[in-house]
Amino acid sequence: MNRFLKHWRLTGRGEVFHAHVISYADDFVILSRGHAEEALTWTRAVMTKLGLTLNEAKTSVKNARREGFDFLGYTLGPRHLPNGGRWHLGASPSKKSVQRVKVKIGELLVPGNKGAWDEVRARLNRVLRGWSAYFSYGALASAYEAVDQHVYDRTRHFLRQRHKAQGRGADRFSREYVYGELAVRCLRRERSRSSPWALR
Repeated sequence: MNRFLKHWRLTGRGEVFHAHVISYADDFVILSRGHAEEALTWTRAVMTKLGLTLNEAKTSVKNARREGFDFLGYTLGPRHLPNGGRWHLGASPSKKSVQRVKVKIGELLVPGNKGAWDEVRARLNRVLRGWSAYFSYGALASAYEAVDQHVYDRTRHFLRQRHKAQGRGADRFSREYVYGELAVRCLRRERSRSSPWALR
């Protein structure tokens, strides 16, 4: 990847394509004003010349003013302000990123986990703390609410199985109880306390 970036700089592609390359490890996106197709054609040719390959399944040209694209766990693209407000370019955790953390939560809160609740809660909160620390930029409300709801559902089911409670356990293990007395992290609540604007 470093060889590609060096070639990009030495050949002045940024000026030619009116573009910037944003990269992290071997992932990158080229942001171009009006020359995206040319930039992609050039990139394919240079990658071949350098003995590198593009992941064609992840490679495409997008009009960021009209459609979103995923990069480093975020979905970037057009968004509308609430209540029919004007559109702007923004970011939010991607659906895949939300699904991944849900899977981690589900793997932890399985009925077969016999660990003490304090230990289980500590591990759960570490997962939530790490995920929310990375996904702390952009429009977060819907992603945080989806994760919070999943955490509550899985925690309630986990405790209902452990304590052999009747029914769905909603009365004994209410949302207020789980996020209050049991001290499970609630992403939306904590984010609202620290910086309310970030959830918009």
